[in-house]
Amino acid sequence: MSRGITKTLVLVGLGFALAGCGYSTGDRAASGGLLGAGAGAAVGAVTGGSPLTGALVGGAIGAVGGAATSHNDVNLGRPVWR
Repeated sequence: MSRGITKTLVLVGLGFALAGCGYSTGDRAASGGLLGAGAGAAVGAVTGGSPLTGALVGGAIGAVGGAATSHNDVNLGRPVWR
């Protein structure tokens, strides 16, 4: 059980670290949401939970984390969609 929690915490931390991609608040929220959804689905699948629920929760957390960051905090360049 603790191994699953450790993996989850690591993935959430990485998601927040990458949530600052983009220039505008919307860009950072979108990229954070996409990264969070992917990480959440992976965690849900690995831990035996629902990948859909994991994607929804991870996407919401990633979007909030991305929107809460400033472009000065983490700037990895222009998003792919721009």
